Parts: sequence; C-alpha cells; structure tokens
Amino acid sequence: MKSTTFALVAALAAGLVLSAPAQAAATFVNGLALSGSALDVSGGTSVNDGRMGYFSDLYYDANRSEWWGLSDRGPGGGTLSYDTRVQRFTLDVNATTGAISNFQVVQTVKFTNASGQAFNGIAPNPNSTLGRSFDPEGFVINPRSGNFLVSDEYGPSLYEFNRSGQLLRTLSTPSNLIPRNAGTGVANHAGDIGNTAGKRTNRGFEGLAVSPNGQFAFAMLQSAMLDEGGGDGVYNRIVKFDLNTGAALGQYAYKMEGSNQGRGISALVAINDHEFDVLERNNRGVGVPEANLASPNKKVYRIDIDGATDVSGIDLNAPGASFTAVSKTATPVVDLAADTLSELGNVSPEKWEGWTIGPKLADGTYMLLAGTDNDYSITQNPVGEQFEVFIKPGVGTVTRIQCDIGTFNNCKSIGSNGVVGAALAGGTNFAGYTAIPGVLHAYKSGLGDMTNYVQAVPEPESIALLGAGLAVMVWVRRRR
Repeated sequence: MKSTTFALVAALAAGLVLSAPAQAAATFVNGLALSGSALDVSGGTSVNDGRMGYFSDLYYDANRSEWWGLSDRGPGGGTLSYDTRVQRFTLDVNATTGAISNFQVVQTVKFTNASGQAFNGIAPNPNSTLGRSFDPEGFVINPRSGNFLVSDEYGPSLYEFNRSGQLLRTLSTPSNLIPRNAGTGVANHAGDIGNTAGKRTNRGFEGLAVSPNGQFAFAMLQSAMLDEGGGDGVYNRIVKFDLNTGAALGQYAYKMEGSNQGRGISALVAINDHEFDVLERNNRGVGVPEANLASPNKKVYRIDIDGATDVSGIDLNAPGASFTAVSKTATPVVDLAADTLSELGNVSPEKWEGWTIGPKLADGTYMLLAGTDNDYSITQNPVGEQFEVFIKPGVGTVTRIQCDIGTFNNCKSIGSNGVVGAALAGGTNFAGYTAIPGVLHAYKSGLGDMTNYVQAVPEPESIALLGAGLAVMVWVRRRR
C-alpha cells in the first residue's frame, strides 16, 4: 500500500512538470499600491502593534490556495518591542491574464515560543544570547506537514512553527555562520561590534525555500559574511537543511552582480529540488531615509545548485580558493525596477523582498507575484524616537518628508540621496502626501520559464487522508 501511495505522489509530481516550449520571458501584468497606514487583523491599533509592514517575504500555498505575507522585526528596526507575525491574505487573480486585485488581510498569526511567549523584534540583550529576539525574513510552508518554516536574521536561525504560530523546533545553524569574534568565539547577534566572522548584522537568512517534496529547506544569507569580504564580498551562502533531522547537509556559493550600493539577495524560491529563483537587489529606490532614489537595481535570476561545490569547509575569500559556485542565468527572469507605478512617481520601491509562484493560468503559464517591504513607513533616530515617512509622487520622481507619527507636525525634508534635511517652512502644503505604500506586482511567466517547475506535493499520508475523505463524501452523498 505504501509503495502504491508513493507511486501516486510521483505521478502527481510528474504531472506538475510543464512541457518544454520555447523560452519566453515573464511579462509585467499590473501592480497594486497598498495603503502604508493600513492595519492588520491582530486587533492592534498603533504603529508598533498593528500597522502592516507588508512583505519581507511572500508565499503561495498551492495545496490550500492560500497567500501569506511575512512582516519583519517591526517599525523600530530592532530598537523597540514588537510581536513578530505573518499575515494570510486573499487576492483576486484573473485566470486568463494573471491581473491582481482586491487585496485583503484575513488572518494575523503571531509567533510564540513553546510556552506561548511572543517572539519579539527587539535586538538580543545580552547580545550573545538570542532569547526570544526574532527578525523574520523568509517564509515557506512545509507541504508534508503544513507547518511554517521561518528564517531569521539575528541568529541566523531557521525555525519550524505550527499553524498557530507556536514554535516546534529550531534547526541547527552551521557554526561558521554564527556572528562572532573568531579569536574568542564570543558571539554578538545584535550587531557587528567585536565580530570578525560569520554573518553581518541585518544580513542573516534573508531567503528561504522548501523542496517540492518537503524533505529539504534552503536558507540563504543576504550577502557575504564578515570573514569572506564583508561589505566588499560578492559570494553569499545557501545552506541546505534536512527537514527530517534538522541538520545542515551542505553549503553552496552564490555570486552576486557586485557588492556596491548595499547589494544583497532578498528572496529564494524553489523551482524544483535543485533550481531556484533568487531576487537580488541594491538599496536604491523609494524608501525611508538613507534610501537613494537613483539607479534602483532589482532582478530575479534562475540558479541551479547541481554541480556546485559543497563549500561548508571552504573560505570563499581565501587566496586561491577553489570551488564551483551555483550556476546563474545571464539574463534575469524579471527586472523588477523596469516596471513602476504612478503612485510612487514611477520610481521603483527600494525593498523588493517577496517573490513567489502563484496559481497556474488558463493557458498553462503561471502568475508570479513580487512584493515590497515598506518598513512600516516609519523611521527612527538613534535614541528610538520614531517618525512617519510620507511621499508625494511626481512625474518620474517622488518627494519625501518625515514628520511626527500620524501628523504633519515637525516635518523635515528628505533629499533624493536619502539624507534628512531642514525643517519645512510653516504653511507648507501637504496635499498629496501619503505613507509609503506596500507594493505588489503581478507577472505572467513564459511557458519556457517554468518548464522545470515542480509544484509542492503534500505528504503521502495527507494524500491518503484526502482520498479517504473523498470516499466518505461519496458514500454520504449516495446514502442521501
């Protein structure tokens, strides 16, 4: 019986692999600009407990036809308390064109430890111990169990939660990724001070993917580690985890286009068990202060880890280091910055961080969804004083200001270079200013883009239960 069930799973998986027509690029369909001051459905009513932070990651659960959007550590940037959470939302998708409309949040799930205490976005204190500090950046659902897998930047860590958001286990992070002083071994998870090795601050497990069969997870660092070039490094690490044991099985090197302008990766999406989409971007575009408006660069590449060297024991920055990085398409699947909305002055958002494969369309293509992290449209100074960021779109540009939260009091200008300037003069006209929106873009794949795509398949036991349930339904209908 078990071999028959596995054969059924294999047949289902095979049926989800598309045929291979000529290669065609994904095309932009439409976009949504979502209110930057909107609340989730947690019941919170303040900026620090209820405002939508939008999309540090996106995930479409094809088995349940559910959309999920992950928020990060909160509007305090790690300086203020915030209960971390994920949002389930609904989205209308035109089955022919892939056009999207009618975004609605329908569920907010907060993350807690096994005792029910909330995971918090505030930075670890003491900094050598993670505690309940959590900066969630990557989100997938394990097709075998339905549980949430969430990657974190502070650790960097990979956690498994049940569908109520309660922690089930922590997977084993390879020791070479831990942010630490290589001489003393002392870790600092809250910042780079004292650290000489491991991941950089705010550059942990940014991308997360799960294999279609639910056996493996893949977590990806945002950029190079401190001891592998730091801010000048171009190689990121992808870690493969065994979801049965929780152990790391291997590490693979990904080479970015460069290291300038805060470049890093923001999303990792499985095409099958060895091919992935990677969203790579710089820190340019419409965002809170420090984000320069000039030259935004946001692209999605297709990569393949087959044939890549396991670099678990290799220093990627060592002179003469010999390894094969993952293969990467020369031409991007999508150039996100090339498609813009008038609500942002036709300037790309800074933080494209979510990417997921949506439903299959009528002609056999797939809808692809990209989303932005708008940082809650909030910024803060070094002492934790918060300000709201407002934008006013122009033609090919956007004007930004920061003010007291929820008002147009004590406003200051923000230059196109991201630098906060002088106080605005009395009598300034604030008409047309709004909080920075969250953005969703819908794309339609080319048939050739998805030739090797394998949709996630539930575990054999789930399929058996589904079959049993259908049989009961048929029996009940016949009895009626």
